[in-house]
Amino acid sequence: MQSEKPAPTERKTRLLNLTLASVAGQVGCLTLIIIIAAVLGGLWLDNFYQTKPLFTVGLLIVSIPISLAVMIIVVRFATSKIRIKPTDSTKDPKEADIGKN
Repeated sequence: MQSEKPAPTERKTRLLNLTLASVAGQVGCLTLIIIIAAVLGGLWLDNFYQTKPLFTVGLLIVSIPISLAVMIIVVRFATSKIRIKPTDSTKDPKEADIGKN
């Protein structure tokens, strides 16, 4: 058993990796929801207007740029919340600028 605490840079890297993994999961789920909504909406409209593949294909094509826009918005929002505060012992200016971007 290890009772030692990990180094601060290792903890920061792990936290950043977990954040990026959660963002990837959110984006994947949102994309899936958008595609399922497009398919179900297209099937319903095709059934209602008796136009078999027209609305389903159309809504699937329209859902591509929508899902891309949602991906960009979610990723930009999540990455804007990532802040790495430099410690007092950190004198390297490259590490201090990481959280400012």
